[in-house]
Amino acid sequence: MNEFESGNATVVASDIVNRFALPTPVSGVKPHGGGLINATFLVTTEDARYILQRINDAVFPEPERIMSNLSVLAGHVAAHTGSGLRIPAPIAAWDGRSFVRDGQGGFWRLMEFIPNTRGLARIEDPEQAREVGRILGRFHVLVSDLPAERLAVTLPGFHVTPGYLERFKQVLATCTTVHPEALSRAIACVTARQAQVDVLEAARQDGYLPARVIHGDPKLDNILFDRVTGRAVSLIDLDTVQAGLVHYDVGDCLRSCCGRGKGSAGTRFDLDLCRAILGAYADEVGDLLDTAEIELLFDAIRLIPFELALRFLTDHLEGDRYFRITEPGQNLRKAGIQLALVEDIEGKEREIRAIVAACFGRGKSAP
Repeated sequence: MNEFESGNATVVASDIVNRFALPTPVSGVKPHGGGLINATFLVTTEDARYILQRINDAVFPEPERIMSNLSVLAGHVAAHTGSGLRIPAPIAAWDGRSFVRDGQGGFWRLMEFIPNTRGLARIEDPEQAREVGRILGRFHVLVSDLPAERLAVTLPGFHVTPGYLERFKQVLATCTTVHPEALSRAIACVTARQAQVDVLEAARQDGYLPARVIHGDPKLDNILFDRVTGRAVSLIDLDTVQAGLVHYDVGDCLRSCCGRGKGSAGTRFDLDLCRAILGAYADEVGDLLDTAEIELLFDAIRLIPFELALRFLTDHLEGDRYFRITEPGQNLRKAGIQLALVEDIEGKEREIRAIVAACFGRGKSAP
């Protein structure tokens, strides 16, 4: 166990932040947010706040690629004045680099904290939902002329659902203990749907879906809203910006925003929120997406929560190595919630396909 893992995280963070070139002294460092991958701290000085993160190199084996991509993205956004989208700026270390390594080899970065903004725990009204759709659409339009080859792959295989299924099967095959009821139900739910997991990747490989620059993780937690106007102004957590399918972004955004209910039994997909988000998104992107992309949006809406359930289940079986947990069995319970959401989405297929068709003016409804 290294110093960081032994419970001295804030102490280590307080030492690390002094190696960044801040204009005024640091007055406070404390844990921030509920991220499941990176360790995050809020840094306060007399005139500003910042976000300090220790990148999980078990997840991102080459974290330098993240900072390289962020530099490319920041330059691209800066060249498009008036986009209405803010990207957190990195703060350089005293040695001029965009990151710091600690004594254990840990990778740290310091980012601007976008002022006068707030995040939302959940969407409370239709206008907030429309703002979510607008900013995601704005991002996709903004990066539509950014060549994907300029961005490094920071997380190989991310959102490639067949790969997650194969990993799940491999891990499951090594488990020899009797599964408790909740785990058995989850495994049965996955098994019944495994034939559907390659729907997006098969279309991509066959040339029907183009690779575009995507955010990769545009869940509600990663959208910031102006405290005064209520407008969505920033997308944060840009570690997974790389080439991919817009379906990954749309599916994950709707999963996080439209999933309602606190437990697996009460989880449901909110059609009204879906309609508001997709309507604003479609208005923003215009003709950016082609017909094949639109026709596969329902499949993405169903697939992404299924994929996340696979990841939670796999991590549960492996002893919770990937997603940080606060109590035993948490990843299994989260998997159950996502699978319940998948079931509700499947039951509302006709309605969701109709929403997609109405929003984009194209696509086809379920027969």
